[in-house]
Amino acid sequence: MTGQRFTVIYHLTGKDTTALEKAKIMALEQTVEVNEELVPAGFIRSQIVGQVEQITAGKTGGYDATISYAVETTAFELTQLLNVIFGNSSLKTGIQVTHLELGDELLNHFSGPRFGIAGLRQQVQVEDKPLLCTALKPMGRTVAELAELAYQFALGGIDVIKDDHGLTNQPFCPFQPRVQACAEAVANANQQTGKHCIYVPNITAPMSQIWDRVYYAKQQGAGGLLIAPGLTGFDTMHTLATDPQVNLPLIAHPALLGSMVINPEHGFSHQVLFGQLLRIAGADASIYPNYGGRFGFTKTECQRIAEGCQQVMGNYPPIFPTPGGGMNLENIPEMLALYGNQVMFLIGGALYSRSPNLTDNARYFLSLVGR
Repeated sequence: MTGQRFTVIYHLTGKDTTALEKAKIMALEQTVEVNEELVPAGFIRSQIVGQVEQITAGKTGGYDATISYAVETTAFELTQLLNVIFGNSSLKTGIQVTHLELGDELLNHFSGPRFGIAGLRQQVQVEDKPLLCTALKPMGRTVAELAELAYQFALGGIDVIKDDHGLTNQPFCPFQPRVQACAEAVANANQQTGKHCIYVPNITAPMSQIWDRVYYAKQQGAGGLLIAPGLTGFDTMHTLATDPQVNLPLIAHPALLGSMVINPEHGFSHQVLFGQLLRIAGADASIYPNYGGRFGFTKTECQRIAEGCQQVMGNYPPIFPTPGGGMNLENIPEMLALYGNQVMFLIGGALYSRSPNLTDNARYFLSLVGR
C-alpha cells in the first residue's frame, strides 16, 4: 500500500442529522460492504475502508460529502474504479457524484485520450476555429444514398462526418458496404477540395463483433470511430483507446447515459459523466445534448460538461466538447460566446433542412464560425 488516496465528492439530499451517517454508510458500502461493527481492526479499518474527509452544506440545499479511498482498492482497473466511485451506492436514492479528484498516480494507470483536441485538429488540419461535425441520417437510407450525403458534406468542408448512432449492421444498410462507400466518398471529396475531412463510422456492436468492425473501418480509411460507451461499456472504449493497432480518435456518443444524469438528486453530475469519466475512458470528443435543443440539458449543465472536457486532469489532453441534439444554425453565435473555439459543433437536421443543396449548407455552416 502506497498510502495514496483519491477523493470523490458526493451531493447528499436530506437533513444535517442524517448527512454524516449517510456518508459513513457509503464509505463502507463502496469498499468493504459490511456494517461498521464487522470491520476488522488494523489494516482493513485504517486503509481499506473509505474515509469521510469532509461534510459541508450544499449551495442549493443538502450536503456535500468528500470521501477518500485508497488507490489500491481500484486494482488499477477502470471497471473497479467505477465500482468504487459509485457501484452499490448508485442503487440508493439521493446521492449524486459531483466531482472526482483522482490524482496523477491513479490517472496515469488509465492513459486517457490518445488524441484530444490537438490530435483531432492535426488530423483535420484546422488550427484555431471550432470543428464542424454532422451525421449521416436517417436510418433507412441505402448505402449509396448515405455515401452521396457524405460526399456532399465533405465537398462543403465539414470536418467530421459520422454515422448516425443508430446505424450499425442493419440488413438494409450493412456495416461493411456502408463503411467502404462512405470512406471512399469522403476521400474523393478531399481530393477535389484539398481538405482533410474524416469519416467516422459507428462501431458500437456486440462485443464479439466490435474488433472486426474496428479493423475493417481502419482498413477502409476511416478517420475515427464512433462508440456509445453506455451500450458497450466504458472499458471497451478504454481498450480501444489504448490499443496501438487501433490508433484512431474516439468520439463518444451519449446513448443510454441520460438516465445517469437527468435526476438532479441522483446519479452523476453532467461534468463528471460527460467530461471526467469519458476522458478517463479515452474519448477524444464527447457528444452531448446542447441546451435549447430537443433535450432538456441546461446552459449551466452544458458549460460544466465543457469544463470537465478541458480542466486539468493529470497529463491528459483536453478533449472536444461536442454539443448537438436539435441545434439550430441561428444559435451558433450564442454558442460560440459560451464555448469559444475549443469546441466541435454537431449539427444534423438543421443542416439537411436549410436547403436541398447540402454542400452549400455546409459552407454556410463554416461561415458562421469564421471559416
